[in-house]
Amino acid sequence: MLLLQNGTIYTMEGDQPFIGDILISEGTIVSVAPHIETEPVWKTADLTGYNIYPGFIDAHCHLGMGEEGIGFEGNDINEMTDPITPQMRAIDGFNPRDIAVREAREHGVTTVATGPGSANVIGGQFAALNTAGDRVDDMIVQAPLAMKIAFGENPKRVYNSKSRMPMTRMGTAALLRETLQKAKNYQAKKKAHGKDPDFAIDFQMEPLLLVLEHKIPLKAHAHRADDIFTALRIAKEFGLDITLDHCTEGHLIADALAKEQVKAIIGPSFGSRSKFELTNKTFATPAALYQAGLHVAIMTDHPVIPCAQLPLCAALAAKAGLPAEEALRAITINAATILGLEDRLGSIRTGKQADLTIWKGDPIQDMQAEPVMTLIRGEIVYSALSAEETLPDPVRGFESQKTVTKVQAPDAGDL
Repeated sequence: MLLLQNGTIYTMEGDQPFIGDILISEGTIVSVAPHIETEPVWKTADLTGYNIYPGFIDAHCHLGMGEEGIGFEGNDINEMTDPITPQMRAIDGFNPRDIAVREAREHGVTTVATGPGSANVIGGQFAALNTAGDRVDDMIVQAPLAMKIAFGENPKRVYNSKSRMPMTRMGTAALLRETLQKAKNYQAKKKAHGKDPDFAIDFQMEPLLLVLEHKIPLKAHAHRADDIFTALRIAKEFGLDITLDHCTEGHLIADALAKEQVKAIIGPSFGSRSKFELTNKTFATPAALYQAGLHVAIMTDHPVIPCAQLPLCAALAAKAGLPAEEALRAITINAATILGLEDRLGSIRTGKQADLTIWKGDPIQDMQAEPVMTLIRGEIVYSALSAEETLPDPVRGFESQKTVTKVQAPDAGDL
């Protein structure tokens, strides 16, 4: 048992924040209360003066798949040999030892939705992974999580260079429709064969059955307004669940998206406008969609923006008009809900996975705020607290990250 005491807890549920305790057992939060009486055998950590948040969630990135400081050898984001590759699985291209994974957890990012890029019309299967572990199999929160599809410039650019379809937006939409219909035909054929052992499994079609059966959504790369509407139109045609990822021009069509009650994951809003479809990129997009009545998530699209800077992206969205609490929700409970993981992640309450990030200061409203501890599944996987403070040791395998910088606990009146 691990008892975190006297922290300022942002549960992301109900009245908050409040000063209180969190009791953790076997990777799960078992109690959250203003005071929990400790037992002699429990490990305890006095977090007076620190803020405790749910672990941050990056709802769309390519962490661990485009490795830091490596060229072709470490780039496993896009299989640019066929525009239709639903059989690709993020877990087969993820390297837990990429330095960016460590940096992400050091900045409080405990879960990422990571997967194939946007070179292909259908890129493959995203996975939700925790950011601590030596083996991807032990880091899985959910896999597959979603099926990546892409509209706009990227598929056009990649396959124009190969002089093959799709070279136009029409071609992208046509290939997607054709493949979804093939999947429906395969579904009917498989059902007709029942449990026939001689039925030939099609590994390209099998993952799409999860989409047709509403077990996972389409995860649509769409920046421009027309591409956003094409994504929604095709999802409606086939009766499929969908999230809008990037949604760069969402602020231009906010009212229409609100009527559709879309699930939008916004970003990356930082950096240059590297292509034409980013002309209207702005940090004001989350605020515009929120004001229209939607709850959005914010993402980094790592390596476009380092995953470790997810809290900064939320802070810049707040600076551009998104209420501070909603900015925090955009990287916690909103992200979990849009990804379909809200029963396990995104808030601090009894029964949820004990993924927590602890800060000196407020990461949304104070650029000087510092992350000082990260817990994933109840284990301390990062701590920058000074050796003088009484805290349990980090989980085995992460001892080298125990003391990165020394910080002094602020006075209780500073918060």
